[in-house]
Amino acid sequence: PSNITPAQLKQFQQAQQGLTSALSRLLAVFERYPDLKANENFKELINELERTENRINVERNRFNETVKPYNKHLKTFPNNVINSFIGNFAEMDYFEADAGSEDAPNVEFDFGS
Repeated sequence: PSNITPAQLKQFQQAQQGLTSALSRLLAVFERYPDLKANENFKELINELERTENRINVERNRFNETVKPYNKHLKTFPNNVINSFIGNFAEMDYFEADAGSEDAPNVEFDFGS
């Protein structure tokens, strides 16, 4: 987190929004083609997407937990006084996903029929 810029964080957030949008479109295609239910590759794709969403959530939380003590360190005395003279360190932004995107979507398919 110490190397990421606010622009890079914004770019990452936009990429995450794109992933969510792509997943929604994929699920719409799935609904139109029920034969995909029996396809093993599609089942594996859905499983991998779920694992990816979980990894993103874990890393989002890890990033924010790393940023929190850094920002607190900058605000405490004497670090805040020293930084006011030097001015080299700025608080890091937290990763804030869109409302509801912190939870992976709960998608269930009935592959038995």
